[in-house]
Amino acid sequence: MPASPSTARAINDRLALRLLQQEGPLTAGQLKQLTGLSRPTVADLVERLAAAGLIDVVGESGEQRRGPNAKLYGIVADQAHLAALDVRTEGVSVVVSDLLGRVLAEASVPIGGDTGTGPAVEQAVALVERAAKEAGVAELHTVGIGAPGLIDPASGELRDTTGLPEWHRRLVLALHERLPGTRIHVENETNLAALAEQRDGIARDRDTFVLLWLGHGTGAAVVLDGTLRRGASGGTGEIGFLPVPGTAGLPSAVDCEGGFHSLAGSAGVVRLAGEYGLAVPGECGLAVPGEGAAGVVPGDRAAGVVRGEGVAGAVPGDRAVSVVRGDGPAGVVPGDRAAGVVRGEGAAGVVREAVAHGESRFLDALADRVAVGVASVVAVLDPGCVVLAGEVGQAGGADLAARVERRVRRMSPLPTEVRASALGGEAVLRGALLTARDRAQDELFAPR
Repeated sequence: MPASPSTARAINDRLALRLLQQEGPLTAGQLKQLTGLSRPTVADLVERLAAAGLIDVVGESGEQRRGPNAKLYGIVADQAHLAALDVRTEGVSVVVSDLLGRVLAEASVPIGGDTGTGPAVEQAVALVERAAKEAGVAELHTVGIGAPGLIDPASGELRDTTGLPEWHRRLVLALHERLPGTRIHVENETNLAALAEQRDGIARDRDTFVLLWLGHGTGAAVVLDGTLRRGASGGTGEIGFLPVPGTAGLPSAVDCEGGFHSLAGSAGVVRLAGEYGLAVPGECGLAVPGEGAAGVVPGDRAAGVVRGEGVAGAVPGDRAVSVVRGDGPAGVVPGDRAAGVVRGEGAAGVVREAVAHGESRFLDALADRVAVGVASVVAVLDPGCVVLAGEVGQAGGADLAARVERRVRRMSPLPTEVRASALGGEAVLRGALLTARDRAQDELFAPR
């Protein structure tokens, strides 16, 4: 049955808006060419979208730059503003953007392990409010949050997970209270990293892949046929609990020690480095002389937290660090992450140094461990591609990925490509911002 006129208009409008999002400003003629719609239909939808305040003339195109056909139409970016948060055990990073995802402000704050729940929540909420103020934003339409732990698929809320600070769960409630008109969406950090790699990173050419997170802990995100899979209880990818050979025991329902986490989590990587005589700076709370600060946990889970090196003039642990966008110091992802965030050393640091100095024996041993988890995933899902992400995965880069791929090729008959993350430390924030943007646009661009 053919679509009704109203349905057809809604479909055409969404198609035009999606093209303007993907391609940037377009003329009516370009919209006609890309959509395949007739000239009168394009003229109608342009008029309709402009009247709704969704698009506007943003410039002109062509040599003459005159006449109606030269007008460039673009999405009205300031009709809504977004925020994305990367919430870690040691701190929070935030970015504020317009509806097109252009970053307007970035900031981060370290939160020490000895900070009480109330003060920690207040620091994080105040960071969001301050970043919005610095961006000149009076109201946030949607906030996307990436956090470790399980997300209840029914309620969309963080579940009470052993080992994670209570302020994580309280933060979401506090944001609802302080930003009553704002839509708040929470997603597991590893899932967001996978979404970012799928849209903007190393997995853009893959509809099916698994992202393996190697950081303080381990996790996996599963994308099948272009769709992120969360599982019945939201726990798809809890690979840290996977029973594996080479550990002292078996994991339990409340502790992943003895599972894959023991082999490939940061503590296991640090122990492995010690076995090969490699020095590990600043891991497990041991401060590197002249670096670090009380209450800041050094380690490889560096996202969003100012580390011992700091940026010029910034004292780790004493206040939120705002950003001037652009090139940053070594270890800071310029432009797309909250700057002032310097990566910790620990497990990621020793892996980075091992790659730089060709410590093949250690890297081979680490690849052996990682390959156990990858081969298990491959045997069950046959994803064809596994992306190594997280601080340790980022530090190992293409070198570690190639070593793991060779081992998986020997262990499994299923062809599997192993790739290093292209987005590195910015993946979680990027994924949170993409999710916030998609949700805001779905609401704003809905038929009226």
